Amino acid sequence: MEANEVVVVRLGGSRYALPMDAVAEVGRPPSLTRVPGVPGWLAGVANWRGRVLAVLDLRPLLAAPPASLGRRARLVVLNRGGVPVGLLTEGVEGTYLLDADQVQPSLVNLPDSAAELLAGQTTAAGGPCGVFDLDAVFRLAEALPRARRAG
Repeated sequence: MEANEVVVVRLGGSRYALPMDAVAEVGRPPSLTRVPGVPGWLAGVANWRGRVLAVLDLRPLLAAPPASLGRRARLVVLNRGGVPVGLLTEGVEGTYLLDADQVQPSLVNLPDSAAELLAGQTTAAGGPCGVFDLDAVFRLAEALPRARRAG
């Protein structure tokens, strides 16, 4: 079985893996503009390289305790099919190789909102680690209201 490279990030004190091929870049979190009337997991929007970028904070969906982001916080910009979305993280640990057969089902005691975001869990990526289902993350972004175009 072929191994895929993943990026391991911290959210709510836990570790989560993202497929490396979807990570466009990693940087310091930009200043965010809050958007009224959107779900709590949308941290806001940011000007990222001259484009408006929706920035997600998945900690509320993962039932993680709210905490301010420290100096190690990073924005992970994910891209799928030319659609970018930012993900706030408490830090990036590094990259690991992960075989699909190393991913086990998620814990049964997860809240529904967390279970929907995860494809499973593994201990192969340097310790216990949830594995994000990127389709589910991008479905969140697609559920947001579209910006109105001027003109």
